[in-house]
Amino acid sequence: MKRLIYVFLVLAGLSSCDDFLTEDLKGDYNSTNILSNEEQAQLAVNAIYNAAAYSINLWKFGDVASDDAVKGGNDGDQAEIGYIDDFTVQSDNGVIAEFWQNTYETISRANNVIDGIKNTPMDATKKEQMIAEAKFLRAYSYFQLVNIFGEVPLKLYPQNSDKNIYVGLSSVEGIYTQIEKDLTDAVVLPVSYAVTETGRATRGAAYGLLAKAQLYQKKYGEALTSIQNLESLNLYDLDSYENLFKLGNENSIETIFAICFLSNQVPTCSNALNQWLAPSIESGYFFDNPTQSWVDIFTEKQTDGSDDLRLDASIGRDGKTWLNDNTFSSSWSSTGYLVKKHNQPLTEVDAGRKGDGGLAYIYLRYADILLMKAECQNELHYPDLAEAPLNRVRNRAGLADISGKTESEMRSLIRTERRKELGFEFHRFFDLMRWGKEVATEALGSGFTWIEPRYYFPLPQTELDSNLGIK
Repeated sequence: MKRLIYVFLVLAGLSSCDDFLTEDLKGDYNSTNILSNEEQAQLAVNAIYNAAAYSINLWKFGDVASDDAVKGGNDGDQAEIGYIDDFTVQSDNGVIAEFWQNTYETISRANNVIDGIKNTPMDATKKEQMIAEAKFLRAYSYFQLVNIFGEVPLKLYPQNSDKNIYVGLSSVEGIYTQIEKDLTDAVVLPVSYAVTETGRATRGAAYGLLAKAQLYQKKYGEALTSIQNLESLNLYDLDSYENLFKLGNENSIETIFAICFLSNQVPTCSNALNQWLAPSIESGYFFDNPTQSWVDIFTEKQTDGSDDLRLDASIGRDGKTWLNDNTFSSSWSSTGYLVKKHNQPLTEVDAGRKGDGGLAYIYLRYADILLMKAECQNELHYPDLAEAPLNRVRNRAGLADISGKTESEMRSLIRTERRKELGFEFHRFFDLMRWGKEVATEALGSGFTWIEPRYYFPLPQTELDSNLGIK
């Protein structure tokens, strides 16, 4: 079996009291002693990937908070996700607190590596790679936090002193500055690895996430430069759309960065999305139900007259073939649809162990890069230059070329293609937020209220209570 850089979650229980909060730290934390050789340093780096696995829970924000999906599941099940769906979430929401805690755990592990292996006796090139991996994963984590919460504590050092623990809020601009710095530092990463190391962050992943961060800040010219740097590696291309969501997708020519998992491991290293999103007849919880609004955007047919292939590759719908060659029933879901992309057939993961999925979650793939490239060209007032990357994505879906569009028409087309191409990959809500008040309000309806500069979810009460640096 290939030794993937697989990931699993270790949820740490936290408790607090007044005496603890006022107690001085005991002992002398010394990361140099802990990371005393290359083997220990490698284990510490792998542990960052383990913590980063929690980011698959982005669906609770990127999908459920968007117009693409509703919470789903049984009535009353996971009610706190429902508050995210309804935009009635409060700071005591457990989903908010859990995402915050686990994302900062990733950051903490990255900080320990960056600071702790500076003096570890080991090969200099390998050390540079490890630090770059840690910086990439720290940037990846802060990118999620800044887009969910806005201003957050920017922690860059091991949690070994009050100064490093009690950190106040940094501006959104300041957080993005650090994200860009980390990703720029991370471009020393290898362009590829042996198959036994599948899942590690690469140079292409650093360029790709840097482009995404720059795009989110409307730095279109800089984002194009990062995309050009990625494309100059000559490593990525479009794959068969259906193959992207099948076992082995982490090795697709389209995959730029993915969180990898393995089934049948002790302790578990599996992808629980396989159970969260599956129908109850397969022992699933049927959450993240696609909306009719998402289905209705597929008005354009392939050149042969059939449906856009992305529709049935992404979701299950009534009368169509489901993953197990059985017929999907609209009764399996509150909306009549279920997400197919993150599910595996029962021949791979039977109903008795449905949560033991081995499918990788692809966070960044080349089609996303092409759509970002098209968007940047169009926002720089070159709609004609946006045609080529946009048409590559459309052609793969069986759709005809578009040409001769105005900048406004092209903007609308690109946004629609992003919604169709990347549906249920946890990006939609964040796209709506960066596109602004008018777009977000129209998409999310009367239950959503835009709050300048954009809607952010509240910081968890646990952080407000325990972090003395937040005033």
